[in-house]
Amino acid sequence: MKTVGMDIGGTQVRAAIFDENGQMLDKYIIPNDKNIGAAANMDKLIDFIMSKGNEYRGIGIGCPGPINIRLGKIINPPNLVGWDNFEIARYVEEKTGVKTVLNNDANVAGLAEAILGAGKGYESVFFFTVSTGVGGAYIYQGKLVNGANSTAAEVYNLIVNEDTYSHRGVNPGSLNEQCSGGALGRIASEKYGREVDGAELFRLFYDGDKIAVEIIERCVDNFAKGVANVSCTVDPDIFILGGSVCTHNPQFVDMIRERAKKYVIYPQFLRIADAKFSDEAGLIGASLLV
Repeated sequence: MKTVGMDIGGTQVRAAIFDENGQMLDKYIIPNDKNIGAAANMDKLIDFIMSKGNEYRGIGIGCPGPINIRLGKIINPPNLVGWDNFEIARYVEEKTGVKTVLNNDANVAGLAEAILGAGKGYESVFFFTVSTGVGGAYIYQGKLVNGANSTAAEVYNLIVNEDTYSHRGVNPGSLNEQCSGGALGRIASEKYGREVDGAELFRLFYDGDKIAVEIIERCVDNFAKGVANVSCTVDPDIFILGGSVCTHNPQFVDMIRERAKKYVIYPQFLRIADAKFSDEAGLIGASLLV
């Protein structure tokens, strides 16, 4: 039977239908309309999948945290306006009559990489995603490790330096506040005294701009410490780095790969791979939840 993956983001909400072999049959993408609320946005995805039939083995949903996996509930993600405390899994299940499960968006992307992507064949896989924010996922023997409170592998909050900046619900000096695309834009804007986003910063870096080189080097060092902290905690067979910042800047990943050898216990065994999937990882991983 077919399965469905849904990917909920601050900019877009998406759904895809997969056959029993995991091949994507159809996909539907719409803007996340902040004016109509969570239920109305989900109704559009539900209408799409039900228009294609109603014989589904299950529906998986990936969504930014914080969430409660057991309750299938979105708590208060900062980038989802009007979605707070929405019991998304129950809503979809009641509307469709199909068993529905929820997990963190980074977790489902990591699951896709572990099962079908760069981590295929490894027992223990740790996935980092770096885009507007930083996320993580830990997959052991093909299963997501969620933790007691749905916060396992939430490396966005992992402290890597003593910087004092933070925003809602995030530790000062954390990976998210130091190494995400949003953080790089903030740091660069402060250094240059004007608005600079992550994409421009990397362009300046590749041109050899002194300030940009300094910012990226510091970011690489902080991220390498994050890799080392995870390494001495769960010691995965392989790390996978994905997300738009890593996908568009392979040199950045190469730098992290080399710098992390400075901090891990056994550098000769360190494996860091590029993610295989890009935008489709969330949809693929969500479908694998079922």
